[in-house]
Amino acid sequence: MLLIPTLLFIAGLVLLVAGAEVLVRGASRLAVAVGISPLVVGLTVVAYGTSAPELAVSIQASLAGQPDVAVGNVVGSNIANILLILGLSALVAPLIVAQQLVRIDVPLMIGVSLLLLGMAYDGRVGRLEGGILVVGAIAYTLFAIIRSRKESRSVQQEYEDEFGPREPSSVWLDAGLILAGLALLVVGARWLVNSATVFATALGVSELVIGLTVVAIGTSLPELATSVVAAIKGERDIAVGNVVGSNIFNILLVLGGASLFARDGMRVAPAVLSFDLPVMIAVAVACLPIFFNGLIDRWEGGFFLIYFAAYTTYLFLKATQHDALPLLSGVMLWFVFPITAVTLGVLALRRWQKAQQESQ
Repeated sequence: MLLIPTLLFIAGLVLLVAGAEVLVRGASRLAVAVGISPLVVGLTVVAYGTSAPELAVSIQASLAGQPDVAVGNVVGSNIANILLILGLSALVAPLIVAQQLVRIDVPLMIGVSLLLLGMAYDGRVGRLEGGILVVGAIAYTLFAIIRSRKESRSVQQEYEDEFGPREPSSVWLDAGLILAGLALLVVGARWLVNSATVFATALGVSELVIGLTVVAIGTSLPELATSVVAAIKGERDIAVGNVVGSNIFNILLVLGGASLFARDGMRVAPAVLSFDLPVMIAVAVACLPIFFNGLIDRWEGGFFLIYFAAYTTYLFLKATQHDALPLLSGVMLWFVFPITAVTLGVLALRRWQKAQQESQ
């Protein structure tokens, strides 16, 4: 019964990942060919490219009248980007965190997350609010370009090694790659959304749960590949910056763009407002004390992965009303959350004291 939807889902994921890769390759080569620096290419073209699957899926879901898939895709992707992708990347190698991320990008990620919560508080993100978010994405892109001129030579060299220089190529070939990438994204998104709906019906869970988990993880594969490969290659600034930038783009560009395509705005389910959005915000806030030291250690990566497993397990237990749900909820509420809060507080205090001592 589920064979054909499963094959379509897998094929959709393959097309999304391939489409993002082809799109990024064509756009990066074209940008470098016209004289744009590799650093700017990494901050803009690649950032948009790795968010392209989320954008394609959320717009397709919006047009198909499936807001739970669209919203769940964005919220779930942002949670997966930090807990799953940074967790796996940190296990590969401890990740270096640039201080500008702590001073600017992470607070901005928290800020746009809170903005989304405020916009969605009435149960809907309207077209006007979606337009505001898209304008914010454009402003963030321009800010990233302006800020890139002040980057240190070591950071510029890191992006040069990753994204350029490219061999001379045909402008028409690069344009063709861009169009081919867009086409693959459109087809892949359609197959993914349609099969996800079938899964939700067959498994007896909501489209929201499928969007928060299966679809969100699937559309985060480009970010996963980019960050893990960057960590393996020692380009650990890119690994962290890619995740934070992607989370900002997911809210501003993906959800904002999808809201513009929804006839009456994007409906946000009460469950998202009461649980998943607060989890997304809490995960973003937790980045500050962990990033403050300029390094994400392997044990912190493992900490992220454990939380991601607990979050995903909770969603499915709640969706199926499993008997183990009260036990998991009690353990998380009375033991895991308090211990985590104390740990993050101690980390923040120690790292602040260390920074004060180094500044004296």
